[in-house]
Amino acid sequence: MIIYPILKEINEELHSVFKKINEDTVEEVLSYILKAPQMFVAGVGRSGYMMRAFAMRLMHAKLNVFVIGDTETPGAKKGDLLILGSGSGETESLKAYASKAKKLGLNIITITSFPDSTLGKISNVRLHIPAPTPKSKKTSKQVSIQPMANLFEQSLLIFSDALSMKVMEAKNLNSNEMFSRHANLE
Repeated sequence: MIIYPILKEINEELHSVFKKINEDTVEEVLSYILKAPQMFVAGVGRSGYMMRAFAMRLMHAKLNVFVIGDTETPGAKKGDLLILGSGSGETESLKAYASKAKKLGLNIITITSFPDSTLGKISNVRLHIPAPTPKSKKTSKQVSIQPMANLFEQSLLIFSDALSMKVMEAKNLNSNEMFSRHANLE
């Protein structure tokens, strides 16, 4: 039993974070996603990988979603949606995206540990994932045995997977329909 105690503690940390997520805010996020003509997602570092995974699932759900910075990403228009994942809510490149998106008339959702951050304040919706990150001068009430922002990044991935399932439910999609849009040139 070398790794089980660590896995058990990580699981308990995740459970502690998830039970603090505001369900009303989740409903609001889901509403914006389902109404958006196009969506753009972004994050940096490991949070960026989690946001890419989220974009992939939204694409599987037949939504028009793009990752900022990819060469095939089209232009954004008024009424589109920008979804940002940032533990600190202070990531410089994401603040630039949000500022530009606001000028273009996009709606903005930020998923962050700190809803009162710069990104949180500029967003239409701030989804609070109460997990610590060393990239902020602010502190979180949640503690973690894990290094750096692991708990936030894990929470972001699992939360976005759960949210993808709510999108599937709202669009009356099943796993087979989702899989029909999976890459097949591999």
